[in-house]
Amino acid sequence: MTADSDDILTRVDGHVGRVTLNRPKAINSLTHHMVTVLDRVLTEWAGDPAITAVVLDGAGERGLCAGGDVVAVYESAKAGGEDVRRFWWDEYRLNARIGRYPKPYVAIMDGIVMGGGVGVSAHGNVRVVTDRSKIGMPEVGIGLIPDVGGTYILSRAPGLLGLHAALSGAPFTGADAIALGFADRYVPHEKLAAFTAAVGGAGTEAAIESFATEPPPSHLLAQRHWVDECYAAPTLAGILDALRGHGDPAANEAADLIASRSPIAASVTLEAIRRAGDLPTLEDVLVQEYRVSCAASRSHDLVEGIRAQIIDKDRNPTWSPSSLAAVTEEDVQGYFAPADPDLTFEED
Repeated sequence: MTADSDDILTRVDGHVGRVTLNRPKAINSLTHHMVTVLDRVLTEWAGDPAITAVVLDGAGERGLCAGGDVVAVYESAKAGGEDVRRFWWDEYRLNARIGRYPKPYVAIMDGIVMGGGVGVSAHGNVRVVTDRSKIGMPEVGIGLIPDVGGTYILSRAPGLLGLHAALSGAPFTGADAIALGFADRYVPHEKLAAFTAAVGGAGTEAAIESFATEPPPSHLLAQRHWVDECYAAPTLAGILDALRGHGDPAANEAADLIASRSPIAASVTLEAIRRAGDLPTLEDVLVQEYRVSCAASRSHDLVEGIRAQIIDKDRNPTWSPSSLAAVTEEDVQGYFAPADPDLTFEED
């Protein structure tokens, strides 16, 4: 079966279902159509005994996927958010499907893998990073909160490294991704073509055995000494004080980065990661994320953050509330109110 469109290519190569995200000029950012096609074809392949594995990659040289189509999010949020809430509904259901996929789901996390790109890769059961991988959940920089199941992984990372990654929004390497729980295997970029061919020939396990190598040391893992200490503070203001007061320059840099983010988005992110750690399943976390994202779609900061970073590119957002001190507990808790309707995972 082949189902080609302008922005996503799906095909069967022998016994392997192949999916290529195909918007290279936009680093394969996800549209609603791409999500719909991927969900449909994964459903079909799951029930097809001739398909033994699925391989997901991205067109072009820049990366697997830079996230969702942020301009579409911006336009929808300005118009009330109905379209973006529908997109998130379908996207998060796709993330859950990937998380419970019954066959090897091989995600090639080469190059840039951000936000929504994490959602279509990091919940798979064979997650491959390379020496070119640049992975992250940068949502706080545009007034959004990490989603697509990202808070599930971040809340389960070693120590408080996930909280650091979420609040700073800073990208991390393939080696870091393995350490944090976003990936499993490390294959050098130059061997990806041979690795992918081997999945279709010898099979997934044999391909991993032949081409996966030990990753280099994780830079993030080496910083746990100050990360675990500083991020243990009970409040975001306390975390910033601890970071600024620490002797490690990397801690001071993290403080500056977090201080530049949306105060409400960063505050909600802290609460979301802590709550996600107590939720038992990916689906439970996705329900929470849908509630939070729906609230964000009605916020000032989502529109303003995308305007400043993507639309006007002045990099000078005017956040509201304008400071952490102005963010109330009521503001934060409001993001966790049930959506109407709440996300479900029942088949249509």
